[in-house]
Amino acid sequence: MKQHDHSSLSPKDEDKNPNNATESEQIGNKVIYTCTMHPDVISDKPGKCHKCGMTLVKKEEAKDETSNHEMEGMESRGITRPMMYMGKHETMQGHEHMDMDMGAMKISADDRMKMLKDHHKQTLWAFWVIVLLGIWMIASPLTFDYGKNTVEPAGGRSVWLSLNNRITSMYWSDIISGLLLVIFGWRSLKPNRPYSVWVVCFIGIWISIAPFLFWAPTAVAYYNSTMVGALIIALSILIPGMPNMILFMKMGGNVPTGWSYNPSSWPQRSLMIGLAFVGWLASRYLGAFQLGYIDAVWDPFFGEGTLNVLNSDMSHSFPISDAALGTLAYTLEFLMGFMGGTSRWRTMPWMVTFFGILVIPLGLVSIFLVVSQPLTVGAWCALCLFSAIIMLPMIPLQIDEVIAMWQHMVQRKQKGDSLWEVFWKGGDALSTENDQRSPELASFADNPWKVFKSSIWGMTAPWQLTISVIIGLWLMLSPRIFQMGIETSAANLNHLGGALVIVFAVVAMAEVLRSFRYFNVLLGLALAVMPWLIEDSNMTLTISSSLAGLFIIILSITKGKIKEKYGLWDKYVI
Repeated sequence: MKQHDHSSLSPKDEDKNPNNATESEQIGNKVIYTCTMHPDVISDKPGKCHKCGMTLVKKEEAKDETSNHEMEGMESRGITRPMMYMGKHETMQGHEHMDMDMGAMKISADDRMKMLKDHHKQTLWAFWVIVLLGIWMIASPLTFDYGKNTVEPAGGRSVWLSLNNRITSMYWSDIISGLLLVIFGWRSLKPNRPYSVWVVCFIGIWISIAPFLFWAPTAVAYYNSTMVGALIIALSILIPGMPNMILFMKMGGNVPTGWSYNPSSWPQRSLMIGLAFVGWLASRYLGAFQLGYIDAVWDPFFGEGTLNVLNSDMSHSFPISDAALGTLAYTLEFLMGFMGGTSRWRTMPWMVTFFGILVIPLGLVSIFLVVSQPLTVGAWCALCLFSAIIMLPMIPLQIDEVIAMWQHMVQRKQKGDSLWEVFWKGGDALSTENDQRSPELASFADNPWKVFKSSIWGMTAPWQLTISVIIGLWLMLSPRIFQMGIETSAANLNHLGGALVIVFAVVAMAEVLRSFRYFNVLLGLALAVMPWLIEDSNMTLTISSSLAGLFIIILSITKGKIKEKYGLWDKYVI
């Protein structure tokens, strides 16, 4: 190896940073230190990088560290995430904390712009694909002929458009959407055009909505638009990352202050993504029936129950297919699960908020509509229940990330920041602590149980809540066991009461929402008293319901073991 001495450095460079040398130089047999963000900066002494303020590390450690960063979970996914650049600043493998103050964690505007342009070159293919998909959408109505092999909605359902208007609406929707994709996809071929990229994303959302809004007259029109719509969303803001985020993303740690784990880690999100995909499959199948693309729907338990529910007056009261709307919700949940890096709870509060809205309040509404089917329709729908079972655990799995986001915004507000700006841009980080606890998602094949356990951190099932769920199932099944008609008042009480007991018990399995178990105290009281006031019940069912209510009250008093820490939220875990 050639040896170089320090005389090769210019006086100007030495004055600028006497500890640094150029990358081409080697410093005798001494230990060489470098910056993981700027590998051209090297030194024969420990110190700080003069470009970004990071602590210099030994060159061999830097190589391992860079490799670790580039393979970190799915945050980089090859070359497609802008956060991979920022990640080299954010994470110091093998160090619990970065050895620098927050003021030093800065990147100049010129460096950020250079990163943006470099990243755009690496993901340029995605925008070319968007242009090609635009051409595909323009050609689709002409290729598939939406006026041939048309169908009518199931159950003789009347819709707000005539058949000719449904054909025309889908025809022009696809052509206009395709033209707009070509125009704005072409504009997005140049970097630093965030508005064009966002327009492309919303066009993708519209393409996903149009088939059930216009009651697409053919199956090919429905499937073509829903698949292309999802691809457009992914290609515009999922694969390249949020438009221009690299220009304002704040560096810092990915573990919330005072927390024992990172709620935005990839294992935490992977389970949500998997559940959303399974829910999407079930909802798409039910939507295909309501839209008229298939003639029958499978129900392994309730015979004609699914048909009765999907063709009920309650279902027909919606101007659109409620199952197809659920498919869109699951599509967005699936895609949003991939969005952002492992610190998105602080870098993307707006996205975590919208994701939380999709999963939590809308999920609860969806679950309530399903469990109320025996009351409103007098029948159960097996796949609807399956969708509710998929949605229910997503609520406790997602709420911790929302709480972490809330804590970050509260802390930034206390520092005097604008909540509006923090909501959209994230604000400065308050912690440099990085996640050393979560296993790599890539290790799932070798250690599936370890990865799965990390995916449910923050959600525990103490025996009290587990038994409450079992009692809830018993209440839902007991009317059939004791041969009570499904439309009797006693059956309604048990069906609805049992389902709500399960909902509150499962939601309370989220340690941050453990106080939700107190709702079951009220439910238990109602179940203990109301059966004695109902005339169409029999004595066996009455005693069963009352005893179940009393047991639920007792089981809901203690909170069970809490395993994790939640910073500012710890005082609300009661």
